[in-house]
Amino acid sequence: MVVALRYVWPLLLCSPCLLIQIPEEYEGHHVMEPPVITEQSPRRLVVFPTDDISLKCEASGKPEVQFRWTRDGVHFKPKEELGVTVYQSPHSGSFTITGNNSNFAQRFQGIYRCFASNKLGTAMSHEIRLMAEGAPKWPKETVKPVEVEEGESVVLPCHPPPSAEPLRIYWMNSKILHIKQDERVTMGQNGNLYFANVLTSDNHSDYICHAHFPGTRTIIQKEPIDLRVKATNSMIDRKPRLLFPTNSSSHLVALQGQPLVLECIAEGFPTPTIKWLRPSGPMPADRVTYQNHNKTLQLLKVGEEDDGEYRCLAENSLGSARHAYYVTVEAAPYWLHKPQNHLYGPGETARLDCQVQGRPQPEVTWRINGIPVEELAKDQKYRIQRGALILSNVQPSDTMVTQCEARNRHGLLLANAYIHVVQLPAKILTADNQTYMAVQGSTAYLLCKAFGAPVPSVQWLDEDGTTVLQDERFFPYANGTLGIRDLQANDTGRYFCLAANDQNNVTIVANLKVKDATQITQGPRSAIEKKGSRVTFTCQASFDPSLQPSITWRGDGRDLQELGDSDKYFIEDGRLVIHSLDYSDQGNYSCVASTELDVVESRAQLLVVGSPGPVPRLVLSDLDLLTQSQVRVSWSPAEDHNAPIEKYDIEFEDKEMAPEKWYSLGKVPGNQTSTTLKLSPYVHYTFRVTAINKYGPGEPSPVSETVVTPEAAPEKNPVDVKGEGNETTNMVITWKPLRWMDWNAPQVQYRVQWRPQGTRGPWQEQIVSDPFLVVSNTSTFVPYEIKVQAVNSQGKGPEPQVTIGYSGEDYPQAIPELEGIEILNSSAVLVKWRPVDLAQVKGHLRGYNVTYWREGSQRKHSKRHIHKDHVVVPANTTSVILSGLRPYSSYHLEVQAFNGRGLGPASEFTFSTPEGVPGHPEALHLECQSNTSLLLRWQPPLSHNGVLTGYVLSYHPLDEGGKGRLSFNLRDPELRTHNLTDLSPHLRYRFQLQATTKEGPGEAIVREGGTMALSGISDFGNISATAGENYSVVSWVPKEGQCNFRFHILFKALGEEKGGASLSPQYVSYNQSSYTQWDLQPDTDYEIHLFKERMFRHQMAVKTNGTGRVRLPPAGFATEGWFIGFVSAIILLLLVLLILCFIKRSKGGKYSVKDKEDTQVDSEARPMKDETFGEYSDNEEKAFGSSQPSLNGDIKPLGSDDSLADYGGSVDVQFNEDGSFIGQYSGKKEKEAAGGNDSSGATSPINPAVALE
Repeated sequence: MVVALRYVWPLLLCSPCLLIQIPEEYEGHHVMEPPVITEQSPRRLVVFPTDDISLKCEASGKPEVQFRWTRDGVHFKPKEELGVTVYQSPHSGSFTITGNNSNFAQRFQGIYRCFASNKLGTAMSHEIRLMAEGAPKWPKETVKPVEVEEGESVVLPCHPPPSAEPLRIYWMNSKILHIKQDERVTMGQNGNLYFANVLTSDNHSDYICHAHFPGTRTIIQKEPIDLRVKATNSMIDRKPRLLFPTNSSSHLVALQGQPLVLECIAEGFPTPTIKWLRPSGPMPADRVTYQNHNKTLQLLKVGEEDDGEYRCLAENSLGSARHAYYVTVEAAPYWLHKPQNHLYGPGETARLDCQVQGRPQPEVTWRINGIPVEELAKDQKYRIQRGALILSNVQPSDTMVTQCEARNRHGLLLANAYIHVVQLPAKILTADNQTYMAVQGSTAYLLCKAFGAPVPSVQWLDEDGTTVLQDERFFPYANGTLGIRDLQANDTGRYFCLAANDQNNVTIVANLKVKDATQITQGPRSAIEKKGSRVTFTCQASFDPSLQPSITWRGDGRDLQELGDSDKYFIEDGRLVIHSLDYSDQGNYSCVASTELDVVESRAQLLVVGSPGPVPRLVLSDLDLLTQSQVRVSWSPAEDHNAPIEKYDIEFEDKEMAPEKWYSLGKVPGNQTSTTLKLSPYVHYTFRVTAINKYGPGEPSPVSETVVTPEAAPEKNPVDVKGEGNETTNMVITWKPLRWMDWNAPQVQYRVQWRPQGTRGPWQEQIVSDPFLVVSNTSTFVPYEIKVQAVNSQGKGPEPQVTIGYSGEDYPQAIPELEGIEILNSSAVLVKWRPVDLAQVKGHLRGYNVTYWREGSQRKHSKRHIHKDHVVVPANTTSVILSGLRPYSSYHLEVQAFNGRGLGPASEFTFSTPEGVPGHPEALHLECQSNTSLLLRWQPPLSHNGVLTGYVLSYHPLDEGGKGRLSFNLRDPELRTHNLTDLSPHLRYRFQLQATTKEGPGEAIVREGGTMALSGISDFGNISATAGENYSVVSWVPKEGQCNFRFHILFKALGEEKGGASLSPQYVSYNQSSYTQWDLQPDTDYEIHLFKERMFRHQMAVKTNGTGRVRLPPAGFATEGWFIGFVSAIILLLLVLLILCFIKRSKGGKYSVKDKEDTQVDSEARPMKDETFGEYSDNEEKAFGSSQPSLNGDIKPLGSDDSLADYGGSVDVQFNEDGSFIGQYSGKKEKEAAGGNDSSGATSPINPAVALE
């Protein structure tokens, strides 16, 4: 058997059991046992008529126990009594008395005691007091009416018959209704009904006292009492007087551990109240209860500390009465040390201790085998010393049962204890050859439970027969167990336990196996994680390979498990993952690595951090400061959630003006919990406070009460005051209105003043509610001084500042004068002009609009729609670089000044860009001709950017890193193909083709390929044949990359005229994908054979349509395939030309702006912008934005359009009042279109200005 020592070591504490009884494991020896009382009747037994009397006395012992009884100290023989039945059980002396009349029980009253004996001694029961009680009866009496005057006191007596059991008393009337009790009417503990003062409503003739006897389960009632109350007109007040108790003081004895009941009942008018006092100290509040309208004090579980005086005080308006209870706490006997049964070996000293306590101190007497020691012969064998019975040098003949009895006036204690002197051979009760396992470093316990009399000595030996106690790590226990601390691997082995007494010696073997200790090699690490995230703890441990390992997780001492549908915890392979962290998840987490022998644990702490919790409480104080627009806000600190609170944000809401919108009044440091706020006049403030830490703000506090500050004159005036005209004869004054929280009153208005600048005349003014005012009948572009002041019901705001505004502008009349155009390169030019006369601008000069567009290539002008580009130039700049132009092109240029009203007249100029390098050729294809040749096909570049002079072709093998590069010029610009020969069939090449003008080669198109993967066995791919009446078409799909080759097709007729009738073989090219064979006979089967270099490659069959064979005339050229294809091509070309003419005709008319934006330019025309400037609005001026980047960094190219009328939709440009550029233009790019070299579209007329409505 293998024993895990961690579960065994508590057994070491069981060694005292050897002194109590012989172990059950000690078999093979018939051991006698002294008698022991196992069950007996209670000390007090009350019986009633017709009840059977049962007296119990049961005992154990070997040999069998004999029983005898005494009654009142005289021998009593139950078997000889009439009506007594004795139980015939070997361990029972109990008997039952069955009554045959109502008085039989009284004949057996008395004090009984049972004695149980065998040859080893006599045990004795405690005294059993048997009391007989008859049926309760109320003595006959004549109850006279009780007459009393209204207001006087009275006591209605009950005096129930006596009983050994507690009674229950009830006062009721003849209708079986309880008499209502209160402070005035009370039933005492003695059962009497007390009236502190009577009222006429107490006048009844049926006051009945009922007594309930639980023992007999009967209720008897007293004769009704007639209470007659005489009414009076003058009830006399009187001070209290105690009805119970009647004297001034009394002495009571309370038993320790029992309840104490004190009672005071008083009479008087008005009805007195009762109070209880304890002069010697406070009342024990946890054990005191007041009942019966404070007239009864009940003290539970009385102790010695409850000794002393208790007073009751009855009071009314006329005086008081008192009673003093002097309580003495006494106690029935109780054990301090109860004598116990003991086994002894010969020659030992026996000692039985009997120590008791009580108040008064109990008297202790000893008996031996039920006989008082005083009645025994004087024997020096025993002595009584300080309450202990001592026997020296005991022998088996000294076996006895002793009784220790303690008695005082409150009770009696009895204890039986035997001294059993036995002589038994030694025996080891622990199983032999038992195996124990423990881990290194722990403590092992090898058991050797031995028993005998005398008690055997125990020794532990190793395999060599040497005592193991030479090693200080080995230590013995009194019960024979051997402990080995700090176990080592070499402690594994066999150990021998030797037990011996004066009769024999015995030995057992214990096997010890020491295993490797479990170790946590990598424990979980403490972590700080944010709320809502997840955390992973890892744990790795090493175990003894022969043990069953286990790794579990604990959180704050409780086992963690994956919870069903919940994904809170994930536990696998030594990992604990906690998802969706909350603050309740923080704590200590432990990895527990265990086997059946040991457990090790490693802990880590988890802190969950996050934004703070809500501020729990918010209080407003110093509300008297509201007249000064101040208030003090205080709050309770929020939970910081493991991250210090950095600050508190105080916010407010005005539910009248801006409900559900919160504004911050400021922030205070995180260690501050109150602040005084400066408030604005006339705001309905509702406050809240939010705590903030490094993880962000928490939940806000509950909102405060709403406070309203008094009204006041405005403290601010509007800002952003402007004066601008939207017509030539007006000025619109606008401003940013005050926020409602700056109104300082329920409403606010604005006092607007204006006058022409430079005059000292009076101000014109007007009070308005809206944030604008239109001043009409002004001259064009005249400066005005403007002031706007806030006004409310409490007064005006501070004196406003003067702002300069202008009346409406008119279109500019100035024409910019061009100084010249400088060609910078083939795609950029520099345009310069002279500044315009500001007097001719008729408004603020906002800048210059430069419009340009490509008219076409220098070889041929485009007739298609023209796309225009715009550049907006600041007013302080008189030059611009136009970049991104198309080389070798003609351009038209216009420059216009503009103000807020719109564009002025334009100055025009044309220029041309020089040639540039062309774009890359289009669609370079490689076609395999043979194993050593490739045919290159291409298309010319879309953008010639000049006159093409030819192409440059270069190529080199890929695997040679650019070595062996070949390059040559193709001088023919119309060339579209070129055949390359002498290529290696085993290499791949990089081919590069560039178009050239006189400026040099342009961008290259690159392709990679070769013949190495293109040659091989010829494959026709998916080949099929179809037939008509006199022809058949053979078609195939050329395999991608397959080199071209030629082969023969042979049609051979089958059927009746088989004579080898065949048509001549035809030589066909693989790349042509199909072949049509004419001159076939109708309704004839043909075999089709394909040959290459005399080798058969493929065979298929086909049948022509028709009803029979006919003789065909000789074929003419009209049936040749080349002629049919030629005619088809001519028809297709005519159809294409007709479609082109129709399209060209439809484009000859006017174009809408949308059509122009969607029309693509010719292949040489560069995509241009076509945007418009904003139309001057009557309501507001369209703003300009910043332009796109340009070459000089200042001037921005714009998308083109035909006029300023549509400017507002795509342009956003702004200038300061001095004309400086502060905005940006944004426009849409037109998608580049492909077409012929010289195609162009028609232009639309330009509308430079729009007249005012």
